[in-house]
Amino acid sequence: MGMFFHLPFGTCFIQLTLLQSLGQLSDSENVSLFLHGNSICDGAGELQRMKSLVSTSHLQLAAFVLGMIGWILCTISMGIVEWRVWYVDNTTVISSGIAWVGIWKVCFISYLYVSPGYREQFCHKFSGYDSFIPHEIYAAQGLLLIAMFVGLLGLAATIFALRNVYMGVTHKTLIAPFFLVGGFFYIFAGVCVLIPVSWNFYSVTHNQSIAFPPSYYMPSSPVAQEAGAAIPVGIVAVILLLLSGTFSLSYRFPMTATTITKS
Repeated sequence: MGMFFHLPFGTCFIQLTLLQSLGQLSDSENVSLFLHGNSICDGAGELQRMKSLVSTSHLQLAAFVLGMIGWILCTISMGIVEWRVWYVDNTTVISSGIAWVGIWKVCFISYLYVSPGYREQFCHKFSGYDSFIPHEIYAAQGLLLIAMFVGLLGLAATIFALRNVYMGVTHKTLIAPFFLVGGFFYIFAGVCVLIPVSWNFYSVTHNQSIAFPPSYYMPSSPVAQEAGAAIPVGIVAVILLLLSGTFSLSYRFPMTATTITKS
């Protein structure tokens, strides 16, 4: 009887009935079949449905991994100060001749002015009331915060759906909608990262200036500038988040075998 546990419900019940009709079961086995046949086949059907759920969710598991990495990279890019690398010719204050312009602050190596907590570095944080800050930096501040929050929602939705898959929950409403919601959140987060990354990259390639006030000890325009480490990190985050969203949205709930009951 043990061999029937690996069969789908319909096949299991048909084979049990066929063996009974051919007289290949003893009286005790007939009694056992009468009492437990449906439960045996129900168990086989549940096992088959669970295997089907898991086998159709591999892409969504990959989506979760990619989404997690993309969300981490989004957070890292938000904290990196090197969004723009400015090269300046006045090394009296900016000793290295290089300044880093981030979305939250400006930093450079200086032997003349040193910020508290630093040995040879000066940093000046942006204020929410600074009117000189370019629109692309303000956009990056807001959109990256939104992306971080929305990305967390996407991860939570995907975790809940995957948990139901691997715990054997076969209700479609507890799996498919959460994969779809997670995919939407991933794509939305990816777009929120894409806008500031591409906008700031455009500003760098066109060597746009920033009218810093005197308290920043920064020139209004650099001799030259290039994209800092935050921009390629953000680009990778965008790619991973969009891939993750695409994989999540591609989920299709598997069709389960029709349940056959004994009259």
